[in-house]
Amino acid sequence: MNSFAFQNPTRILFGAGMVDKLGEQLAAFGSKTVLLVYGGGSIKHSGLYDRIQAQISQAGVRAVELPGIEPNPRVTTVRRGIGLCREHDVDFILAVGGGSVLDAAKAVAVGVPYEGDVWDFLMRKAEIRSALPLGTVLTLSATGSEMNGNSVITNWEENLKKSFGSIHAYPKFSILDPTLTYSVPPHQTVNGIVDTMSHVFEQYFSLTENTPLQERLCESILQTVIENGEKALAEPDNYEARANLMLCSTYALNGGMISVGMEQDWATHMIEHEVSALYDIAHAAGLSVLFPNWMTYVCDQRVERFAQYAARVWQINPSGRSLEEVARAGIEATRSYFTRIGAPSTLGELNIGDEHLERMAEETVRFGPVGSFRKLQADDVLNILRSSL
Repeated sequence: MNSFAFQNPTRILFGAGMVDKLGEQLAAFGSKTVLLVYGGGSIKHSGLYDRIQAQISQAGVRAVELPGIEPNPRVTTVRRGIGLCREHDVDFILAVGGGSVLDAAKAVAVGVPYEGDVWDFLMRKAEIRSALPLGTVLTLSATGSEMNGNSVITNWEENLKKSFGSIHAYPKFSILDPTLTYSVPPHQTVNGIVDTMSHVFEQYFSLTENTPLQERLCESILQTVIENGEKALAEPDNYEARANLMLCSTYALNGGMISVGMEQDWATHMIEHEVSALYDIAHAAGLSVLFPNWMTYVCDQRVERFAQYAARVWQINPSGRSLEEVARAGIEATRSYFTRIGAPSTLGELNIGDEHLERMAEETVRFGPVGSFRKLQADDVLNILRSSL
């Protein structure tokens, strides 16, 4: 196990009815004007918008709105939000939605006090030093954005999708009410399942030795998602299934709680960012295609970890099999599960051909090789992309 420092400043309010605590949270920060950030309007159809507005009014706060956040949030929309904050003297940002909404809100939060263009942070031309305070009301279990400082933003004009992470971008509080996910469409529930599992994969497949607790934490999250994913799809208003998925997604990516002291990978996420930057697909859809192929490509790097994954998570009996056979069975179990819940297994299913594979591979390694489990160069990324067609 490696030495580590861990800090997570986000306060979590979890459970049915916690939205009614929003006014108290806003009042506690002494907010005067909030920027209300949300997506395509589903919060209005569900009635959540009215509940949010009632809580904002209860706190005696004025609201300025930034609606219409895209599934892959655009830097142009972030810039518009920054402009609204400066024009209306916004002192707090409230994001209501899923990971894309939260990512956009974080980018606005770090962009307001910065004199340059917020895209500088994504291109590693500037360091984040401050941000407006941020709170969230989560409506989709997927990204863990509610308890981390990460954000992924797309520059559609340049077909680039980049990320940043900063302690300054952690939400001050996040309200997690599983009942708000009852109305999530099946395909978004599937995306959330894949996203959560993918976040765990990026931490679990590590070369760091002597990390038994971290490994079992990762495995328990994967098992819980697998057990509850199909329940939530079959019974959308199953509170326990939705609650378990929501807690798993939060624990899967919140600054390293499940993987402290472990070297993490993140190569597959970097590859997918370049796919969705060109094709504007759902992030999790790309991950469901890429991850089993990344696993196959790097499995020999530490086959015993993949065999352990197969035995502990998928209950594959190792008796009479080699480590390699057990490991490959675990990878195929992963692929089969994704297919069973309705996630894509090839880029072709997403209408993606081989036209831009080289460009995506080169852009993935713009800042150098990606990954730590096995460092991937452009040729490696290209091989994984080709195997995903």
